[in-house]
Amino acid sequence: MHYEKVHCSWFIVHRHKVESKRLTRMRKISLRIFYALMLFHLFLIPAVFCVTGQEVLNEIQNRYEKTNDIEANFIQEYFGKGMKQPNQGEGKVYFKKKGMMRWDYTAPNQKLISDGHTLWYYQPDEKQVLISDVSSVLNEKTPLAFLAGEGNLSRDFKLLNLKESVSQKEDNYVVELAPKEPLATLSKLILTVDKKAYIVLQVDVLDALGNVTRTRFINIKTNVGISGSLFQFTSPPGTEVIKMQGPSGPSQGGKGTPSK
Repeated sequence: MHYEKVHCSWFIVHRHKVESKRLTRMRKISLRIFYALMLFHLFLIPAVFCVTGQEVLNEIQNRYEKTNDIEANFIQEYFGKGMKQPNQGEGKVYFKKKGMMRWDYTAPNQKLISDGHTLWYYQPDEKQVLISDVSSVLNEKTPLAFLAGEGNLSRDFKLLNLKESVSQKEDNYVVELAPKEPLATLSKLILTVDKKAYIVLQVDVLDALGNVTRTRFINIKTNVGISGSLFQFTSPPGTEVIKMQGPSGPSQGGKGTPSK
């Protein structure tokens, strides 16, 4: 009788241990399923922002209003309709308030320089420089004007969408905008912006035909004290100088009216 009680007690304790282990395993499996479902939902359900699109635009604008100058490396791609491969360019760019900018392309070999009044488009291989009034190319409602300290996103654009771009290397906002006034060269503007510093990392410009110009900025430095002399240009000896007249400048793809 005593043996039966001991055996029964051992059986109850053993069964309890088995049940505990089984429950522990079930809890672990349930947790794994729960976490898997959470990850599944994170990938499928749109992110809920704690900030609005307008607040993001305000932060970007405030950041650039406090920025006197910018320098960065850039990679540029042009995706044209019907093109199998995009046209590519790269180099270094400088911006300074009051419409000053300088694009030094290493590929292709060319320069685009503005002192805020005059725009020079220099092609060394062609031994040619095209000169135009910067107002014909750099008006207040273009992305270049904003980067050069002359534009206002909230005033000139309407917000279409705000998304988050999260990867192992980046944590950014992606802001889609459209100009409030129709522009032939710009139907949509997409800004990829660093969430912490509100610095623009990438600009996608879509025109009315669906062509896309994508410019990616790398190694960005701000307020480094860039001299205004960097935005001046003197034609090298033997360079053909062509003065462009009319609203279409070379950087917009138009021929304009040349005047030598």
